[in-house]
Parts: sequence; C-alpha cells; structure tokens
Amino acid sequence: MEDKKVIFSGMQPSGSLTLGNYLGALKNWVNLQNEYDCYYCVVNMHAITVPKEPKDLRKNTLEVLANYIAAGLDPELVTLFIQSHVAAHAELSWVLNCFTYYGELGRMTQFKDKSKKMESNAITAGLFTYPTLMVSDILLYQTDLVPVGEDQRQHLELTRDVAQRFNNRFSETFKVPEPFISKDGAKIMSLQDPTSKMSKSDANENSYILLMDKPDAIRRKLKRAVTDSEGVVRYNDTQPGVKNLINIYSKITNKSSQEIVSEYEGKGYAKFKDDIAEIIINELSPIQDKIDYLLKNKDYLEKIYISGAEKAEKVARKTLRKVYKKVGFIPRF
Repeated sequence: MEDKKVIFSGMQPSGSLTLGNYLGALKNWVNLQNEYDCYYCVVNMHAITVPKEPKDLRKNTLEVLANYIAAGLDPELVTLFIQSHVAAHAELSWVLNCFTYYGELGRMTQFKDKSKKMESNAITAGLFTYPTLMVSDILLYQTDLVPVGEDQRQHLELTRDVAQRFNNRFSETFKVPEPFISKDGAKIMSLQDPTSKMSKSDANENSYILLMDKPDAIRRKLKRAVTDSEGVVRYNDTQPGVKNLINIYSKITNKSSQEIVSEYEGKGYAKFKDDIAEIIINELSPIQDKIDYLLKNKDYLEKIYISGAEKAEKVARKTLRKVYKKVGFIPRF
C-alpha cells in the first residue's frame, strides 16, 4: 500500500478560535484527515514571541486543543500534540538558525508588521527568528504538503529555501514541502473591515465571531456587519462586506455564491444577515457543546496530547538524528 502524504499545520493558542480560523483552516483540516498522514499541533512556542501571561497561555493551549477535537479532528486519525512537548522543535530550530540568513528573516512581512507596533527595545530575538522555528516545525515531519493561506506563503517559501540549502550542503535530508491550496480559497474577512482578515487581535470585538460566542452575540455582530448602501445581495469586489458574508454562508451550507444571490434576490440585507446569523449559530452549537464537555474532562485532553507527543517525538527524533549526524555532532548513543 502506498504511504500517505504527510501534512503539517498548527495554530497559536490565543484561546477560543474565530469563525475565520474554523472556516478558513479547521474545516479543511478535518476534510484531509482520512486521506493524509496529518500532524496538527498547538504552537505554544510561537506564542511567547510576544508577552503572555503564563496562566492564560496554559488555559488557551488546552482550549485550542479542545477546539481542534470539537471541530471534528479525530485523535485516532491524526497526530494532535502541543509543540513544546516535542523538544526536537527547539533543537532543530537552533541548527537551522545557522542556515537561515539575517536578510531573509528581516524581509518577513509578519516580523515587519509586528515590530512596527512595538518599541524598538521591546523587539526580541525570538520574534525575529520565529520563522526558523516554523521551518523546523514543518521539516521535522518530512512534510509533503502544508495548508497555507496567502499570508503564510512567504513562510513556506523560506521553508523550501532552507531545506534546499541544507540538502545541497549535506545531501538529501529534508523533503521540500509543497503548498496545499484548498479548492475553496475564499478567506473569511473582518465583519467591520472586509479588506482585512478576521482576527481576534482586532480592537473592535464586532469584527470577529468566536467559536464560543453565544447566539445573542452572533446575532448582534451580524446585524452590525458592514455592507454598503446598495441594499442588493450581489457577489462582487465592489461589495466586499456582502461578498464576505456570502463566503461565510457558502462555506457552512456548501451552496454556491450564485445560489445564495438568487435566494436573496429582492430581499435586502436585514433578512440576509438574520439568516446567516442562524446558520452560524446552528453550525457552532454542537461544537460549543463538545468544547464545554472536553474542557470539563481535562484528563481526556491530557491523554490525547501525551499520546500525540509520543507519536510526533518518534518521527521528529528520526529527522533530528539525521541532521545532527550530517552537521558533525557526535551522537550521545
């Protein structure tokens, strides 16, 4: 039997994920789990590149793991783990820091964006070099495919460059991963600024929907969602707010944008927004129940992340041993 191709991805533990995380990534991950050998982790080491309260980080890490499982990831089918539980991530990152150029890291868009918002004396080395940790995350598992959105494409290009550089210097060591582009590439945008991606870091809480938002909060946020003065449900770039709402509707119901436009011909925005709110509420309700259940059963979550880390560790150590040997480190045993 042919081996399944390997997929790797992860999300930072920022507490409850957003509807954008769920529709833009998690649902796609769930669809991949039968066909691929999937490694999905909670990237808590990336989280500390900016200051975090330790108790919040611990709580949020478990919440994101619960979100993964509640959204449909099956621990029997995929490897679910917490990044810091597999020490090889940090160990490989150091080696690959020595093969990643300063100029490459300085050009990373996310570093430039984040550092602009900080005092220059508060920018840490970790924030600058975290793309190399991301490179290590991917290369440790001999990953074939990485699900990426447009904002992650630059990180994957760096991963490919570093892998090829190492392979050229020391012979074939890493698989050079390819991007996995979802057939449905529509991004979920902010409800208040549909030119920006939906993000929980937005100062305006009406701009995003959390997976754990109550029905009343979802209805309120949809009512306030930015549309335009046309009052007609159409799918085009001149109405980005309406287009974003249609994308949300489409991703949950699997109806095409054309079907949705036809359904709301002559009905205006109020009915359209009310219906989307109910569709979101119905989609999230069973997920919320499952998250509540999982967070009340932390022993179960502990079994999942311990088992996942053990599986991930075996694969990661195999890659790390090969790397250590090639760069000239004497093996301990």
